[in-house]
Amino acid sequence: MNTYIKNLIKQGEHQQLDFKFEITDSKKIARSLVAFANTDGGKLLIGVKDNGAIAGVRSNEEYHMVEAAAQMYCKPQIYFESKEWTVDGKTVLEIIIPKNEIVPYYALSNNDKWLVYIRVNDQNLLANRVLLKVWKKQGRKSGIHIKYTENEKFLLNYLKTKKQITLSKFCQLAKISRFKAENILINFIVIKIIEIIFTEKQIYYKLSEDYNHT
Repeated sequence: MNTYIKNLIKQGEHQQLDFKFEITDSKKIARSLVAFANTDGGKLLIGVKDNGAIAGVRSNEEYHMVEAAAQMYCKPQIYFESKEWTVDGKTVLEIIIPKNEIVPYYALSNNDKWLVYIRVNDQNLLANRVLLKVWKKQGRKSGIHIKYTENEKFLLNYLKTKKQITLSKFCQLAKISRFKAENILINFIVIKIIEIIFTEKQIYYKLSEDYNHT
């Protein structure tokens, strides 16, 4: 049994794995639950330090704080599995969050705003309006009608040579409104011609790998 947790820890934190030394704030943990649910699902190991050292959970309070986060500070409520493991005499709490097909999930922030997070590598990052609109369109059963105007043509040609572009750069170069630029990007993302890339510093757009190989 020890081997399972130790092998997980050896992977280090990544898109589907996060370590928590302890839980002191249910709202903060709601962010992690929502980010996993909105992305690929994942596991929280509670009682494990960022460097992988096993500290162990101190009480049942840890589980109850996760439960409070899932029920009170996630919208809709997130359902998770939990397992307790004894490793070197210490208890590690494993929280398993499934990837949910119905997105987005929101977490309540400290200033009482409902925000959407996604998991990117080992970070929980805020989703932007473009991604939220992409999810909304993907949830519809009706097809997408795309006009191939000079703006669409400009964007695809630009990305073939420059490889990536931000929303503000697209607005500036194409001389179009933010609303129009967003809609063009959203349609291309939904039909898998363009990908949205999140980093800690910025959000940019590039041609999808599938489109690049056509």
